[in-house]
Amino acid sequence: MTSKLDQLRAMTTVVADSGDIEAVARLKPVDCTTNPTIVLKALGTPMFADAIKEAIAWGKKQGGTPDAVASAVADRLAISVGAALSGLVPGRVSTEVDADLSFNTEGSIAKARAIIAAYKERGISHDRILIKLASTWEGIRAAEVLQKEGIDCNLTLLFSKAQAVACADAKVFLISPFVGRILDWYKKSTGKEYAPEEDPGVLSVREIYNYYKANDIKTIVMGASFRSAGEVEALAGCDRLTISPNLLDELAKDEGKLERKLSPENKTSVSKIAVDERTFRWMMNEDAMATEKLAEGIRAFAKDLIALRTMVGKELQLAAA
Repeated sequence: MTSKLDQLRAMTTVVADSGDIEAVARLKPVDCTTNPTIVLKALGTPMFADAIKEAIAWGKKQGGTPDAVASAVADRLAISVGAALSGLVPGRVSTEVDADLSFNTEGSIAKARAIIAAYKERGISHDRILIKLASTWEGIRAAEVLQKEGIDCNLTLLFSKAQAVACADAKVFLISPFVGRILDWYKKSTGKEYAPEEDPGVLSVREIYNYYKANDIKTIVMGASFRSAGEVEALAGCDRLTISPNLLDELAKDEGKLERKLSPENKTSVSKIAVDERTFRWMMNEDAMATEKLAEGIRAFAKDLIALRTMVGKELQLAAA
């Protein structure tokens, strides 16, 4: 019997949700996703000591305020992590636009273009990169512009059908609906435990997947933020799944039978809807879980972004001493 991970790979594109170079090399996912939390953790390992030294040396030669230089060096380090990952996977690496630009469409577009340019300087073409943006109204509008320029986007921190529909309308390349964080909210709200088949996060992704397939929407659905292997198994067959190394290892050791849960052939009819800004904001307002988890996610990523810039600032000060 083959492992559940191998069975999953036969029906779903497996993506590593990690900046752990050794784990990615060992598990051989097709793509990798990163975020400020993952980048910060990766930079804390010995593997990126030289990259930090190089970026600090580069930063010393840059002009501008200390905060601006620290921000530029932090950006350079995020690209260093992404570049290292791109050398290990045959597909795409997702790199996130700064969380503090989540409500700034023009700022997000400019940052995305800068990220693509920085990768190009390292010989990595734009078709190897996905630009990650928060699924705010402003982030979705930024993605719409970038997609028209040929820059593919991954819309993250997605918790609701309203966000998914708006992303589809914008012709976004890929969405990352968060499974585990939805489950977290419902467990805290209700005090209940949920089996995978009744897991609110699993059900949310299944609904979005069915809506897309029923309406021939080309946007890729990539389930993310898993709390257990059971959640992953409950979405077997989804276009893509981005999974942490510990859960990938668990699936690799399990030789039980994996049942396919999602398939384009098994879609059920559902009417296509359009979501303008007013409708989007009202639907989000009416969905306490989506509103709270989106805001919480942006705050968490912003916190880690600040932590990275602070670390860089201290290194720059030490280098100047």
